[in-house]
Amino acid sequence: MAVEVKRPVTRPTSFIFTLYGDLAHREGGDLSLSAGALIRLMGAFGVSEGAVRQAVSRMVRQEWLLSERRGSHAYYRVTARGLRRIEELSPRIYGPVIDWDGRWRMLTYTVEETRRERRDRLRKELAVLGWAPLSASTWISPSDSLEAARRVAESVGALDAVNLFAGIYCGPSGDRDLVARCWDLDAIATAYREFVDRNRERMGREFDDEGAFVERLWLVHDYRKFVYLDPGLPSELVPAHWPGTTAAAIFRERYARLGPKSQRYFRTSTNVSS
Repeated sequence: MAVEVKRPVTRPTSFIFTLYGDLAHREGGDLSLSAGALIRLMGAFGVSEGAVRQAVSRMVRQEWLLSERRGSHAYYRVTARGLRRIEELSPRIYGPVIDWDGRWRMLTYTVEETRRERRDRLRKELAVLGWAPLSASTWISPSDSLEAARRVAESVGALDAVNLFAGIYCGPSGDRDLVARCWDLDAIATAYREFVDRNRERMGREFDDEGAFVERLWLVHDYRKFVYLDPGLPSELVPAHWPGTTAAAIFRERYARLGPKSQRYFRTSTNVSS
């Protein structure tokens, strides 16, 4: 089946990071791609050569990618910082689902107003990890992510200003009430339902190799956005008939179905000499 009218990629840098993250999940290795390969792969999404070169240059400046020369060709691979981010996010995208141990992780901080830039960066990075504010300077997470939070605090220069805890919630409300207080469950559920509706109607469609590659990357890119909305809330903490469960099942089924053709397209595109 021919590729449909291309859905526009509005943020090439974010989409290229999705590409590298999915590549890391499936391929491993040094995650190195030539500039020519990146241009070919992103061309399947209608992204121009100029936009790709501008995006990777920005990602190098932001220390997500590292540029290196091999003869007359430029290659780009994920930096150590980028790999840490991929390793932190991948389990929440690809699974496996881990049962909740009943314990909450907590981070408190005291950052002076003169260091508010570090405080803001800390908050932003904690949100990426799936943490949410219980109060202005106290953040919580149901997942076992204390070490990731420690690394974040250290990376923003605020490790001396934080304290980390793990324990159970003793009330006066219940664990589900705590979740409803810290996360917007209605907004998360709505986003999951939109994902389900969009992908369920595409389940039975057939695609050629390029089409399967485009579908797979959009699937991962769309599903990856949930790591910024949902910390992977366990079933014990969400309402009955939670749409996130259906979304996860559809994601994994579509990802597996699209795998062989999309990988063939990827390998063909990256093996062509630049």
